[in-house]
Amino acid sequence: MENKYKTQAEKYEYLSKQHGGYYRHNFTDHAYLYNLYFPPKAVFTHLKDNIHNLVLNYPMAQDALAELIGDIIKQPTDRIIVGNGAAEIIKILSGHLAKKIIVPVPSFNEYANAAPEGHAIEFPLDFPSFQLDVDKFADEAIKVGADMAVVVTPNNPTSILVPKADLISLAQKLDKHNIMLIIDESFLDFADNKEQICMEQDIDKYPNMAILKSMSKAYGICGLRIGYMLTANLEFAAVVRNGIHIWNINGFAEEFLRILPQYKQEFEDSCEKVKTDRDAFYKMLCSIEGMTVFKPDANYIYCRLPDNALSGPELTKRLFIEYNIYIKDTAGKMQPDADRYIRIASRTNEENTKLLEALKDVMYSKNI
Repeated sequence: MENKYKTQAEKYEYLSKQHGGYYRHNFTDHAYLYNLYFPPKAVFTHLKDNIHNLVLNYPMAQDALAELIGDIIKQPTDRIIVGNGAAEIIKILSGHLAKKIIVPVPSFNEYANAAPEGHAIEFPLDFPSFQLDVDKFADEAIKVGADMAVVVTPNNPTSILVPKADLISLAQKLDKHNIMLIIDESFLDFADNKEQICMEQDIDKYPNMAILKSMSKAYGICGLRIGYMLTANLEFAAVVRNGIHIWNINGFAEEFLRILPQYKQEFEDSCEKVKTDRDAFYKMLCSIEGMTVFKPDANYIYCRLPDNALSGPELTKRLFIEYNIYIKDTAGKMQPDADRYIRIASRTNEENTKLLEALKDVMYSKNI
């Protein structure tokens, strides 16, 4: 891989076009959003001990995989579709099922990107608070004739939660117009009081609701590619399931799901550790004069740079070249002043402290 670039600037240009494989390139990744404290070593030992069977044999298909997820989330199998990451299910929802899908922006770009041209409507969040006004969102969804609406909570990149009461109100309003509500809860494990705000256990009350979850983030298993959708609308579940091919999950991912219930306490503890680090990091970032730091509900923090500092893209490049640290700017997001914002994944306390010092050092540098 080293022959792809000769200088740190070339390395940045190369990596900024990649969507993974970062571990091969020796830098500190404050861009991707995953749990650093899970899985525990025992999980890796188990997978290594079973590597021959996992490599040599066909994995299980959808019904059996849904049963494994059902054991984890305490839900009936027929409500669950297991995807090769949430991205596989998003492609089915946006790319094939939705005639018109409406998505608040800024948000995770894939919902709009996966839709055929002209099929995605972008609804701007209230600016500059980035709050979702669910009544306005519902009204717009109805007005444009959407048949599917997406809410990511906590949102990516803003790290802001949508209150449960708002989601319920939104679902009820959309239901009268036959609009399916997709709630992406991929980062909910890092929010406070997640049991009170999670919609999973109330899913049977809302036939026009589906919950989507990428397991990569909370469980720290980006390379295993596991996500799932949950809905009490069995007709909708069947249509989504029909879009998934027979062996979409590999044997390592299947085995991870099989043993995951044994590590429930370790998982809960890991999420608490992530939250502790994040909260300390939030306080650190708030100490930077002129920076607007949004209080995070997930494991990453959204910031607006001071007006006289470098832009998001300039700062991101400078941090990488001078400190070998990678963050995300949001210049590609649909929002006002997009190039003034950055999204920083929280890592360990030590790494977060190093990033803070680097950030303060470079943010007022001359342009590259």
